[in-house]
Amino acid sequence: MYIVVCCRNNLDSGGSMFLKVYSITILLLDLLSLIVKVIFAILESIFQTFTGGAEKSVVNEIVLVTGTGHGIGKELAHQYASLGAIVVCWDINQEQNDETVQELRKIGCKAYGYKCDVADRDSVLALALKVKEEVGDVTILVNNAGIMPCHPLLQHNHQEIRKIFDINVLAHFWMLEAFLPSMIQNNRGHVVALSSMAGVMGLRNLVPYCASKYAVRGLMDALNEELREDARQIEVKFTSIFPFIVDTGLCKKPYTRFPFLLNFVPAKKAAKAIITAQRRNYSEVSIPGILLHLNSVLRLLPLKAAQHLKDFIDSGVDSDTT
Repeated sequence: MYIVVCCRNNLDSGGSMFLKVYSITILLLDLLSLIVKVIFAILESIFQTFTGGAEKSVVNEIVLVTGTGHGIGKELAHQYASLGAIVVCWDINQEQNDETVQELRKIGCKAYGYKCDVADRDSVLALALKVKEEVGDVTILVNNAGIMPCHPLLQHNHQEIRKIFDINVLAHFWMLEAFLPSMIQNNRGHVVALSSMAGVMGLRNLVPYCASKYAVRGLMDALNEELREDARQIEVKFTSIFPFIVDTGLCKKPYTRFPFLLNFVPAKKAAKAIITAQRRNYSEVSIPGILLHLNSVLRLLPLKAAQHLKDFIDSGVDSDTT
C-alpha cells in the first residue's frame, strides 16, 4: 500500500512539474512574440513618419460630412469631391449647405445635400434611411459638426452646456447608430471624428468644450478597442483628429506667443490633413502634427513643470464675452 501511494505521489509530482515547465515555456514564447510585435510596430511607425505611407483611394466612396455649410466641413466636401468621392453634405443651415452642394455640382462632382440637426436623434436616423435609399451605404463618415462657446465656466448657462454636449458629443452616438451597422455588415468603412487639442489638455474659457472633446476622444478610443477585439475581425477604421485652432471663425479671440510654432491653421490646410490621415488609416492626428508629441512630453513631466511649459508657450483663447 505504501509503495502504491509513493508511486502515485511521484506521478502527481511529475505531472505538476510538467505543467509548470509547459506554462513557463508558453509564457516565454508569448513574451518573445510580444517583443517582436512591439519592435515591428515601432519600426512601422518610424517608417510611416518618414515616408507618410500609401494613401487609399476614395473614388466612388460615399463620404458623409456633417457641418458642410462652412469652415472645415465645406473644405472637406470640396476636397473629397475633387478626389472622386460621392459627397453627402449635412448641415443645419440649409442655405449654406445648398451653396456647398451647388459649388460641387458646378464642377461636375457628385454631391447630395440634406438639412439636419445632428443633435436630434430621430432626425438623424430618419435622414440616414433617406440617404441609404437615394445615395447608398455611407462608407466614410466624418463627424465634424460642433460649437465652441468661449467663456469662463460660471458664465455658461445650463442650456448652453447642454447644447454643447448635444452637438459635440451625443450627435456622434446618433451618427454611429445610424451608419456603423452597415459598415460592420459590409465589413468596410471608416469613421473620422473631430475632437480637439482641447480634448487632450485643459484650456481656460473652454471648460464645457474641453469636456465634450475629451468625451469624443474616449468614445473613439473605446469603440476602436471594442471592434478590434471583436471575434468577427471587423475591418472598420477609426481616426480621431485633434486640431489646435483652425481659422473658421468658430473661435473669436485666439492668441499665441509663437505663431511660427502654433499658428492658426487655414480650414483648407486642416481639411487636407484630415483627409490624408483618413486615407493613410492613421488612428489619431493633431493639427499641427507636433502637438500630440508635445503633449506626450508634457505628460511625462511633473504637473508643475508641465504647467510652467504651458505658461511659457502661452497659447489659448480669450473669453468671447469681454
